[in-house]
Amino acid sequence: MIKCICSGEQLKVDELGYSSESLATRDYSASGGFSSRPGENDPKLDNTNIEEAESSLRESGYLNYEEARALLGRLEYQKGNVEAALHVFEGIDIATVVPKIKVSISRRCEPNRRSSQSDAQPPMSMHAVTLILEAVFLKAKSLQALGRFQDAAQSCKTILDTVESALPEGWPENLVSDCKLQETVANAVELLPELWKLAGSPQDVISSFRRALLYHWNLGIKATARIQKEFAFFLLYSGCEANPPALRSQLDGSFVPRSNLEEAVLLLLILLRKSILGYIEWDPSLIDHLSFALSVSGEFMTLAQQVEELLPENMDRKERFYTLALCYCGEGEHTTALDLLRNSLNHRENSDCIKELLLASKICADKKIYTEEGIGYSSKAISQLNGKCMQMVAIANCLLGVLLSSKSKSVASESEKVFLQSEALSALKDSERTMRESDPYIVLHLCLEYAEQRKLSIAIEHAKKLIKLEGGSSVSAYILLARILSAQRKFEDAELVIDAALDQSGKWDQGELLRTKAKLRIAQGKLKNAVETYTFLLAVLQVQNKSLGTASKSKVNRDRRLEMEIWHDLAKVYTALSQWQDAEVCLAKSEAINPYSASRWHTKGLVFEARGVHQEALKSFRKALDIEPNHVPSLISTACVLRKLGGQSSSIVRSLLTDALRLDRTNPSAWYNLGLFYRDDLGTSAMEAVECFEAAAFLEESSPIEPFR
Repeated sequence: MIKCICSGEQLKVDELGYSSESLATRDYSASGGFSSRPGENDPKLDNTNIEEAESSLRESGYLNYEEARALLGRLEYQKGNVEAALHVFEGIDIATVVPKIKVSISRRCEPNRRSSQSDAQPPMSMHAVTLILEAVFLKAKSLQALGRFQDAAQSCKTILDTVESALPEGWPENLVSDCKLQETVANAVELLPELWKLAGSPQDVISSFRRALLYHWNLGIKATARIQKEFAFFLLYSGCEANPPALRSQLDGSFVPRSNLEEAVLLLLILLRKSILGYIEWDPSLIDHLSFALSVSGEFMTLAQQVEELLPENMDRKERFYTLALCYCGEGEHTTALDLLRNSLNHRENSDCIKELLLASKICADKKIYTEEGIGYSSKAISQLNGKCMQMVAIANCLLGVLLSSKSKSVASESEKVFLQSEALSALKDSERTMRESDPYIVLHLCLEYAEQRKLSIAIEHAKKLIKLEGGSSVSAYILLARILSAQRKFEDAELVIDAALDQSGKWDQGELLRTKAKLRIAQGKLKNAVETYTFLLAVLQVQNKSLGTASKSKVNRDRRLEMEIWHDLAKVYTALSQWQDAEVCLAKSEAINPYSASRWHTKGLVFEARGVHQEALKSFRKALDIEPNHVPSLISTACVLRKLGGQSSSIVRSLLTDALRLDRTNPSAWYNLGLFYRDDLGTSAMEAVECFEAAAFLEESSPIEPFR
């Protein structure tokens, strides 16, 4: 073998004086030239090398240069001499051997060869093919160990290119004559993506993963599942956007993913199905990563369906109910989510249920439903936490504060209202003190509470803090700051805030900002400037609707609602300018979007009222209340028209105004009109009217251009 390596010529059997003993001795001595060091004992030989050599000699009658190199390189690699092994492997002329390997594999796997072709012997035996391809694989492993990842990937890719070229239809399942060859190819398939990762070539990683899954390598279910899992993780978390699959893989009419998320979700769903059917072991992380992928893509109901199909042993009842509640909450079905949480919380086996309590109280707080029940959930969460996790305690206190504030708006007693507001502010302050790092959610609700209690200076500080916490990326934080400034009658400062937000936001996110700017101009009496702003905003929305054809349903609905409110605002501006025809055009545009809008009927009533057509105005206000019985502006406007018309029962007018104040106690218009009612009503004292006028004046001085919430 030494002579073979040095000369590069083939050694025949009789030249070697073939016997297993002499071959072992020669192989051992040859390898010693690469691995032995002074003072070291030679390690024992791996008998596999001898058996491989014997197989090659029996089949071909000689051990050629490449095979000898492959054997010696493997021996060095097994000893841990990576550099020596690489030195041996680099002596193999791969470019010369690859064509012979292709022909040999192709002929071995050809199903129905003619007799003349059958007689022709392949240029290499399958043992020799296995030996050389294994050498190429070990060369890749050696290069990987030495940090030469690009070269390692190219070496590994050579194996796959060779096999794929020889077997374009895929690896035959009945090819079991050489399990070692199958093992080498399978190892190369799994190693190549990892090498491209280390080499920093993400598109090559994606291509190698797709190649591993699209070509029939006969890997087995477990190996295929490992590749699918690694590929899904790479698509989700690598930060690299994958190029579309090659056209060749799209010709069969199969589903072609349009993005990383779609491809990752498809892979995870396949793995989940295999796991449920028992083809692979259950992996709990699959549902975690699938939850992340489907949540990011907004497919909450798809996730809910997958969770519902899981076997009881794969996910316990408590975790299943909580995950489903999150799904329904994300889909906007908050009542269903709350019912699921109630079922989980009422289960006697569930002792530790902090997450469920916090989610239930958050639903109640955000949606302003079941306020009393929500207060119970947040209070129970605080007692169960007992100071164990201060961040969770802070969140629970924040939710308690939001719920107490919400409850304060619905109580009839003024003293109880003041008490609940005080408790709400106290809970929110405790939340801010407890949280180690400032949390935007807590800062937001503390800011809103200060603003609604008309503590505007400190509310402004929290609004600025919120903008800083969110890195200036939140449009709603800028709008809140502008509204608080408008409550201080600092309209120019508020407009500067909106301009700063417009400079930092994308064109498609400027809708609410521009609408706020228009309202600020109306507050300053700049009606024509406001019309220009609204006109520009409508043009932006029109272009956006044409450009974003694939926008989500929620985004489309939000834009349509915004457009409708803009038409209502414009109609009010034209009404103030006595441009009745323009106001009617705006209302017609609004009707085309939603004919059953309480806001539209109320605006229409205002137009009639400004023109002195009080009966028609009254009809419009009543239609608004038919659609939305708690529409505060319509309640106030109906009471005003009835008072002007006269001849109506005073109790109806009073009832309408008190209902409006029950729903919105900070509405200056409701207090003012109630004061007018008390002034004209002989059955009430003048002091009651004075108190109403004082409340109206105080609230008017600190009213924002739009409600803080």
